[in-house]
Amino acid sequence: MSVVPVAPVDVRGARWRLRLRNARQFARRYASRRDGVVGAAILVFFALLALAPQLFVGALQTVTTATGGPLEPPSGAHLLGTDEIGRDILNLTVHGARVSMVIGLMATLITILLGAVIGIVSGFLGGRSDQVLMRLTDFFLVLPTFVLAIVLAPIILDIVGTDAELFGIRATLLVIIVVIGLTSWASTARIIRSQTLSVKERMFVDRARVIGGSRAHIMRRHILPNVVNLIVANTVLTFAGAIFTETTLSFIGLGDPFAPSWGQLLNAAQQSGAPGLGAWWYIVPPAVCVVVVILAFTLVGNALDDVLNPKSATR
Repeated sequence: MSVVPVAPVDVRGARWRLRLRNARQFARRYASRRDGVVGAAILVFFALLALAPQLFVGALQTVTTATGGPLEPPSGAHLLGTDEIGRDILNLTVHGARVSMVIGLMATLITILLGAVIGIVSGFLGGRSDQVLMRLTDFFLVLPTFVLAIVLAPIILDIVGTDAELFGIRATLLVIIVVIGLTSWASTARIIRSQTLSVKERMFVDRARVIGGSRAHIMRRHILPNVVNLIVANTVLTFAGAIFTETTLSFIGLGDPFAPSWGQLLNAAQQSGAPGLGAWWYIVPPAVCVVVVILAFTLVGNALDDVLNPKSATR
């Protein structure tokens, strides 16, 4: 009796083909959401501004390089007018996109990392560990974010010092990043925990336990891949909240005057008396940017939630 040779299975190639097919399906479903496409286009535009503001408006203007007079209205020379020391508002607003987006990104990374780790560990371990972590989460969940941020900001700034820098980011901005990250993770942890409670009851998790998989291995290889879609969708919405929080903290004076974020520009406009002087061009550009970016993140987040949620296909 002859034995028919069996061709080896290209497991790695099959995985890549499966990933490519899933990516195409995701792109096709996302492209069907007009709100998601519009939001993504807006975010791409602001991302380009944040990555290379010099290409659009030149170097950041300072007191010594200001090109206009105090509080000049919009004109051909200054499309969005000038501030109280003659700096071009368009120049400041475009450069402010980098500061606001970087702060939002780094704060979001801290928020998602803390929320995902605590949510997965709490939901999977259960018992006393779950109780302790959830009571800690409830504490941060009911605590007013802005009140805690106002309390923590000067304390952290006093510890690290005003002259400290990390990767070129000044201490005042680092404080805002840390404060937003420490005060915004609780809701993410709750969402991830609820999904983890559902995933850990599935058959493949029981099989992993039977064959001797450790808790860390199961959480890393089985739980995390099944909650990553929820993490991605929540990250986008968290990013929007981080930008709003940064704008608020900078507006009340916790920002860096040497780094013109959108919130810092609004704070400078208030201190210069722009509202009372009728200098609307000092207030409207950064405020509109904040509203548009938050709206774009919300559109993208809602679209991702529907696309990545398997139940949405049956709606």
